[in-house]
Amino acid sequence: MSLPVEIARQLTEEQIAFVKRSGLKAETLEPGFVRLRMPLQGNQNHIGSMYAGALFTLAEIPGGALFLTSFDVQRFYPIIKEMNLRFRRPATGDIQVEARLSAEEITRLEEQASQQGKAEYLLELQLTDGNGEVVAESRGHYQLRLR
Repeated sequence: MSLPVEIARQLTEEQIAFVKRSGLKAETLEPGFVRLRMPLQGNQNHIGSMYAGALFTLAEIPGGALFLTSFDVQRFYPIIKEMNLRFRRPATGDIQVEARLSAEEITRLEEQASQQGKAEYLLELQLTDGNGEVVAESRGHYQLRLR
């Protein structure tokens, strides 16, 4: 069974010390959908735009957040196998990302992991600023594993 939203929010925002220090916020946590925001404040680089590590964190955390809201956390756990990030433009304000997995994909992944011990999936995401402009694009290869 997936976790209640407030527990998923706490784990998403506070379980990893670096993420907690960054100020990342889970704005929406639902089965199959998450929206996260990274504040610029406290995450600036030497030229005043968002630090690449903060953008990478914002791109990577949705995989775990989706896991917490969508999968049976007592039976499975996620890992990330590979992550690529393409920077498109300087991020000069707060940045958000949305990630989705359909109910059919969630069921397929759980069935495959139950039968084979693991199941792989891809999340291709766009990190956007307050005007909806894409500042970075990510491609993450995740794996759902049977405990």
